[in-house]
Amino acid sequence: MPDTVSPMITDAVTQSNVKVVAEAPAMAMGSLYQTMAHSTGILFENNVAASQQQNTLAQAAANQGVMQIYSMDTMAAAGATEKIAQTGTTDQLQTLLTILEAFRPGR
Repeated sequence: MPDTVSPMITDAVTQSNVKVVAEAPAMAMGSLYQTMAHSTGILFENNVAASQQQNTLAQAAANQGVMQIYSMDTMAAAGATEKIAQTGTTDQLQTLLTILEAFRPGR
């Protein structure tokens, strides 16, 4: 068996190795561009999902506001609610009058 390898075989192996080394940067950049495109797509998908959630929250808030508006029967009920909220006014006036009388001259 001869110890020498055919020059055609060594030339073919050398060219294959050079081809692989030469294509490596292009393959790496292609992979990088593919990854960036995928990441950008996910970014936009997340943005759309966040927008949809914000719209849902806005609709829910508007719905709650309308429900509160419609829960008030009449303006009379609103006036009655305001009067009920001021129940402690006479007690406060009586306390103020008592304090003022305490400081009246001639006592």
